[in-house]
Amino acid sequence: MLRSRIAGIGMYVPENIVSNNDLTQYMDTSDEWIQERTGIKERRFAKRTGETTTTMGVEAAKIAIERAGITPADIDFIIFATLSPDYYFPGCGVLVQRAMKMKEVGALDIRNQCSGFVYAVSVADQFIKSGMYKNILVIGSEKHSFGLDFSTRGRNVAVIFGDGAGAIVMQPTTDENSGILSTHLHSDGESAEILAMYNPGTHANHWGDYAQFSEAGVGDMFMSHEMIDSGQNFPYMDGPNVFKKAVIKFPEVVMEALEANNLKPSDLDMLIPHQANLRIAQFVQQKLGLSDDKVFNNIQKYGNTTAASVPIALCEAWETGRIRQGDLVCLAAFGSGLTWASALIRW
Repeated sequence: MLRSRIAGIGMYVPENIVSNNDLTQYMDTSDEWIQERTGIKERRFAKRTGETTTTMGVEAAKIAIERAGITPADIDFIIFATLSPDYYFPGCGVLVQRAMKMKEVGALDIRNQCSGFVYAVSVADQFIKSGMYKNILVIGSEKHSFGLDFSTRGRNVAVIFGDGAGAIVMQPTTDENSGILSTHLHSDGESAEILAMYNPGTHANHWGDYAQFSEAGVGDMFMSHEMIDSGQNFPYMDGPNVFKKAVIKFPEVVMEALEANNLKPSDLDMLIPHQANLRIAQFVQQKLGLSDDKVFNNIQKYGNTTAASVPIALCEAWETGRIRQGDLVCLAAFGSGLTWASALIRW
C-alpha cells in the first residue's frame, strides 16, 4: 500500500523586518497592545517590487527540491496555496512552473486561505496514493503587505499579517511506519463573512457612471473609486468571533486525526498549528494537555502568514531539531471560509 511522505522542505522569508514599533508611525497602536492581543513582536514584509508571492514560493521550492534530492525537472505536479496571488488570474502555480523551467506539468491553485496548505497536503496525498504522481511540489506563499490598511482604521487586521513562503516535496513510500497517516478537511460557510475580503468581487454591483446599462446587466464595476475611498478593498475580520470558533475547531480537528489512528494527545511529539494568534495556540495547547516542547510557535517573528504559516513553522521546527525521524507530527489550521483541517504525519 502506497503512502505519501515529505521528502524535502524549505522556507523563505523576506529580509525586511518590521517591528511593532515601526507600525506606530502609521497607526495608533503600541508594541504592548499588539503583543498582548496576538503575541506578535515583528513580521517580514516583501520588497515593493521584484518580490512577489510567486518569487517567494520559488525560493522556498528550490530548497525543498534540493533537500528531496531531485531537480525541478522531476516535479510532475504543482499545488500552490495562497490568498494573495500575483494576479487575479492566472494562478501562481503556472508562474512557478515557468520560473523554474519545469516540464509541462499540471498546476493547481488552492484558495482556502489559512487552511490552504493543509488542504494542499491532503490533495497531494490522494494523488500520490493513487499512483498518479511521484513528485508533487506543494507551496504555501503570501504577500499580505501590499493589501493591508496601514492606518488606525485598519490596525486590528494590519498588525497581524506578514509575508513569506514554505514548500515541501511529497513522494510515495511503502514504509508503513512513516508518511502521511491521515488528513481531515472541514468547512462551514454560515460564518463566511466574519473573515473576508469582500472587494474586488462579483457579489456587488457598483454602477457609478454606467447606470444606464443596469437593465442590460452591462457596466458592473469590478473596482470603483467609492470602494477605494471608503476602504472596502481591505480585508475585514470580526476578531472575537473568529477566536471563539477557532478555539473550538482547532482542538477538535487535532483530536479527529489522533482518534482516526487510535492515538491520543500524549502520543504527539509535535503540533504545528497555523500561526493565527499566539493566544489561540496557547488555548489549544492547554486544551490538549501538551507541554511547551510539543507545540511549535513562531508567530512572534513572522506574524500570520496564512497559507505559508504551517510550512514555515514545520520547516523551522525541522531545521532546529525539534522534529526528528519517527516523530508523530500534527499539522492543523483554521481560517476564512470558515475552513479547518489537520494532517497527521509519522516523520
